[in-house]
Amino acid sequence: MKHRIVVLGAGYAGAIAAGRLARRLHPDDTQITVVNADADFVERVRMHQLATGQHLKRRPLTDVYAGTGVEVRVARVTAVDADRRTVALGADEIAYDTLVYALGSASADHGVPGVAEHAYDIAGRPSALRLRDRLAQLPAGATVLVVGGGLTGLEAATEIAEARPDLDVALAARGALGDWLTGKAQQHLRGVCARLGITVHEHTDIARVDATGAVTSDGQVIPAQVTVWTAGFAVHPIAAATTLTVAGTGQIVVDATMRSVSHPDVYAVGDAAIAEGPGGKPLRMSCASGTPMAWQAADAIAARLTGRTKIPKAPLRYFNQCISLGRRDGLIQYVTADDRARPALLKGTLAARYKEVVCAGAAWSVSRPIPYPVRRHRIVATRTESLAATP
Repeated sequence: MKHRIVVLGAGYAGAIAAGRLARRLHPDDTQITVVNADADFVERVRMHQLATGQHLKRRPLTDVYAGTGVEVRVARVTAVDADRRTVALGADEIAYDTLVYALGSASADHGVPGVAEHAYDIAGRPSALRLRDRLAQLPAGATVLVVGGGLTGLEAATEIAEARPDLDVALAARGALGDWLTGKAQQHLRGVCARLGITVHEHTDIARVDATGAVTSDGQVIPAQVTVWTAGFAVHPIAAATTLTVAGTGQIVVDATMRSVSHPDVYAVGDAAIAEGPGGKPLRMSCASGTPMAWQAADAIAARLTGRTKIPKAPLRYFNQCISLGRRDGLIQYVTADDRARPALLKGTLAARYKEVVCAGAAWSVSRPIPYPVRRHRIVATRTESLAATP
């Protein structure tokens, strides 16, 4: 009987892991199933573009995996039983021998009153489309507040301001604007915000959101007809409801090969996992982390199933942070392996082009899981021989 590999989630990490497994393992020995709530692969790093009315190419998962032997099931995961090795898909159930958990994350309100009722987010396609519809209804002079000074907030604020120069766009950041970047990068960021007419509220904590804007922790009122919440992400609660060992964040705790420390037949990648990076620091939630985590998990699974004792090591480190600032400007901040800013950077049009190449390359790698002829290896473990027997 074939070894059943089930991949939950087809964001960057899950989609790449499934494709890499199909490239490594012989289809006569394995049955790879991808379960995803959306029928398409969604370029999450472009949701700020979708929200401002730009067209994004649709990539149906059935087209992505055509000819690879990977089965696609469009369904929403409702529970995982890590002891019985089953996944609940509503009233249906699917069994696995090896599970790759890649359900990712969603926008988190961190308990701030009014966010769920009144704010918009761009954590996924449905929410980005909802924001797009709302922005299209706004008349000239309307106010938009983006809460969150991280990468998502910067990209959202600049994209909206560039696409709709008739709107009054503001950005609220808990710290100083781009305070993790180098001085030159911060200076460029301030110049872009000034050029686009973005009002920046630094060192600002939002305590409440309502239909007319936001209220800060010190009582200041920031008026906004639309509030966009980008102040953090949280993982889906499914893993925390299982017997899997999870961190306080709800992320699955994994070893250096992305294998669960409590259940050796479960691997976790992307935002759903907490893995150690250079310097002992946890990898941050990002496509830059999820992609090499997916490589590592797929290569480890393939190595163990095919009886190889040496597991390839993926580059679980950082090289740069790519920030789009509208369609014609950007910042590429080069960083150390553990994600600290280095003096080198790119800015302006060149950086915007660089970021576009990175985004297009990530989508290309997902949409062509087997881009060239490969040798698929036969497995040595049977379905009834648990991977728990391997070190």
